[in-house]
Amino acid sequence: MSSEAVLYDVTGNVATITMNRPDVANAQNTALIDGIDHFLDVADEDDNVHVVILAGNGKHFSAGHDLKALVGDEAPDHWRELRATPEGKFRHEQVMYFEKCKRIHSFRKPTIAQVQGSAIAAGLMLACMCDLIVAADDALFSNPVLRMTGAGVELLVEPWELGIRKAKEFLWTGEKIDAQEAWRLGLVNRIVPAADLAERTMELAQRVALVPPITAQVVKDSINNTATLMGKEESWKYHFMAHHWMHNTQTALDALEARKSKSSMQEVFAEHRDD
Repeated sequence: MSSEAVLYDVTGNVATITMNRPDVANAQNTALIDGIDHFLDVADEDDNVHVVILAGNGKHFSAGHDLKALVGDEAPDHWRELRATPEGKFRHEQVMYFEKCKRIHSFRKPTIAQVQGSAIAAGLMLACMCDLIVAADDALFSNPVLRMTGAGVELLVEPWELGIRKAKEFLWTGEKIDAQEAWRLGLVNRIVPAADLAERTMELAQRVALVPPITAQVVKDSINNTATLMGKEESWKYHFMAHHWMHNTQTALDALEARKSKSSMQEVFAEHRDD
């Protein structure tokens, strides 16, 4: 079962949802996001599926949200048209970026992100919604959104994944974290050779699938609830509002116009360097 943007396959008790836009590094447009959401429904309804792997076809896991689909020359879809107003922009990102991404975090079955190449901004956010992350030894994680005048992507995962102090450095500098550093910080569970990524991720998924489904679900819910009691859900809600406030600053609005007109971002940064 497949669609143009997303592929779906079941092997034993493991379902694999594969982002299938390798020509744009699996940048997340409406079709890709809806495709993941649809196949989560399929996996949820299949009692034979105990574990779900989220993968990306090609060299990279995901380059984040497809900005060309939002401000480029592509024909606008319903969501892009809705973004013409601040209220519509809020609704778009609340439904498509915040809620559908967060659904993976709350999905009742264990999930594993299979990450190779780049996981950038919303690509990193997407991987972090999964319960486990297996990284190829060529994996790189980054979130350079602050340089683009944004306040980070919709779900601020970094403090929870990297720790408070490292999260600040990571976001302010826009520097990349390689697979070894990601493992040291606890962002990923395992590092494997790139050539063996799919096989090794499947091996882990099949091992997890041996746990009775109801047992896995109860333990996942309990551990997620621990994070909720520590403030994770509320911190995500707070940042989502801060993220949207930043959208409407003059700095961000000027940067948006610069992207639309393909003018130099350096001019925008220079103009607002003291903001």
